[in-house]
Amino acid sequence: MPSSSVVQILTGSIAPVIVISGIGLLLLSITNRYGRTLDRARVLLKELEHGDPADVQAMRHEEQLERTYQRARILRSSMTFASASIFFVSLTILTIFVEYVLSMQRDYLAVPFFALCLVCLVISIYHSIRDITLSLGALELEIESVKGRMAKPKP
Repeated sequence: MPSSSVVQILTGSIAPVIVISGIGLLLLSITNRYGRTLDRARVLLKELEHGDPADVQAMRHEEQLERTYQRARILRSSMTFASASIFFVSLTILTIFVEYVLSMQRDYLAVPFFALCLVCLVISIYHSIRDITLSLGALELEIESVKGRMAKPKP
């Protein structure tokens, strides 16, 4: 294979490789949010273990725990679709290479894989936005809890 063919393969692969870098950064952000969500769930579980189940605070913790669990599930979905997106863009690069090496019609297989990559990326971002919305709702619950405790007169 002449060196000009290798250059053509590398040139055709540059855009998908850049997509992998961008998705990797998105995945890093989502993974960090997921870890923080799991940590928050563990804190809420400890507080529920040591608290009175009939207490108003315990009921708030249970509601926060439900939202936190929902957020963790959404973030897991987001990570799964981001990973699938990286998988499909990797297949795109592989098919570009195979098509060049075998002198096949260019983009015959690469385009559908790249389309699947983009679809998975959009779904991942959608789930990420859902998590951001839910996290704001969880914060509102915590603010209400603090305001409720501050409003109670101290004996």
